[in-house]
Amino acid sequence: MTNIETNNHNIVYDVEGLNLWYGDDQALKNINMQIEKNEVTAIIGPSGCGKSTFIKTLNRMIENIPIVRTSGEIRYHGKNIFDKSMRVEELRTMVGMVFQKPNPFPKSIFENVVYGPRIHGIKDKKILMEITESSLRSAALWDEVKDRLHDNAYGLSGGQQQRLCIARCLAVQPDVILMDEPTSALDPIATSKIEELIDRLKEDYTISIVTHSMQQAARISDKTAFFLMGELIEFDNTKVIFSNPRDQRTEDYITGRFG
Repeated sequence: MTNIETNNHNIVYDVEGLNLWYGDDQALKNINMQIEKNEVTAIIGPSGCGKSTFIKTLNRMIENIPIVRTSGEIRYHGKNIFDKSMRVEELRTMVGMVFQKPNPFPKSIFENVVYGPRIHGIKDKKILMEITESSLRSAALWDEVKDRLHDNAYGLSGGQQQRLCIARCLAVQPDVILMDEPTSALDPIATSKIEELIDRLKEDYTISIVTHSMQQAARISDKTAFFLMGELIEFDNTKVIFSNPRDQRTEDYITGRFG
């Protein structure tokens, strides 16, 4: 499936023999892949192929569905995330998630950003303000909202709300950001702002993004994984996947013969 040379120090996620079932239905079949530090890994494939299931397994969010069971290993910095000693709250702090539809809380912009830091016990107003500014700056939103931090987040446009959700994710200083089709509900201008943002964020974070847009995967990712019917068909450098895929099914999907 993959012939990518990797440097062990750079491996953030090492997925080995991952299988996942919803009840009796197998959604992921023997997935093996590695996600490297400070790279954008795109997950592509037709609807229902296991993309979102896979990404939600990386921070064990999938376990919110009671009928899910898994086998195999997902090692995050060398430690199996399914291990009893791995605290799920800790994992989800280190591995943040941005969803398809912007989902700000019905609170002020400021309260959205400081929600996570407050849960972690930070009460100092000055520190919370510093976190708010740095997170909003990192999410390329500060200049647009700095004069209305106490306004309701629902007053922002869709694209601004999505950048606020990214800022909220950054406020707890994660290591990895998972994005599940983060621009599918946005217009082209808001989409291009998020793409520029992803490009900047990978200097400090490891990013994995599910996208239904092949153009987006080609523009913003370093590596691309093509999923089909719960299987990882091909995983390689994005340029290789889009210009010289080894599997006919990858080529058929990318050229629009199905999907």
